[in-house]
Amino acid sequence: MTDLPAAADRAVALLREFGAEGIVHPGGTLLTHLRRVQARLAAWNARPALQLAGLCHAFYGTDGFPTALLPLDRRQDLAEVIGAEAEALVYLYASCDRKTSYPALDQAGAAFHDRFTGRSHVPEAQARRDFAELSAANELDLAVVDSAFRDTWGPELLALFTRLQDLLSADAWLACRRTLATPASEPANHREPESRRQRGAP
Repeated sequence: MTDLPAAADRAVALLREFGAEGIVHPGGTLLTHLRRVQARLAAWNARPALQLAGLCHAFYGTDGFPTALLPLDRRQDLAEVIGAEAEALVYLYASCDRKTSYPALDQAGAAFHDRFTGRSHVPEAQARRDFAELSAANELDLAVVDSAFRDTWGPELLALFTRLQDLLSADAWLACRRTLATPASEPANHREPESRRQRGAP
């Protein structure tokens, strides 16, 4: 069983080594965003591997954030820090071609398109649930810290997670409804959501 605190400490050290603490991000830095995503997953009682994937989900960049902290030929380096299961989830999240994968993500047999390899595959049910849960944790963090993001993209994100609700935990789905169903009241800098293909936050 993964020693979550020790693995998380090692992951944070690696994130610092590769500059995550110096990358500006809504609500602070990339590192603070990643730690908030992990904390949100912990609050939803996610298992250790998923929490660690949340903490490390930006290591290879994403379809919404092109900056990679670690090249793909060093995947084993990350796996040695957080474990093979968590690293595989980081890769799954980073590799998603959202334009082609999101429309049918709620369908069990739908193809998942890998933007790194150009190939498609059908993820196992657990991997699809993990992907949806991590996506919700990430997008909700942006919505909470950036009210303009929430006002602009909240309806679209709520529609996305409504389609994916059968893949989400009860806590995640409740948080989606509470956070995205009503407009934010305070202005903030606009950010593009990860539910869109254009480059934005991880």
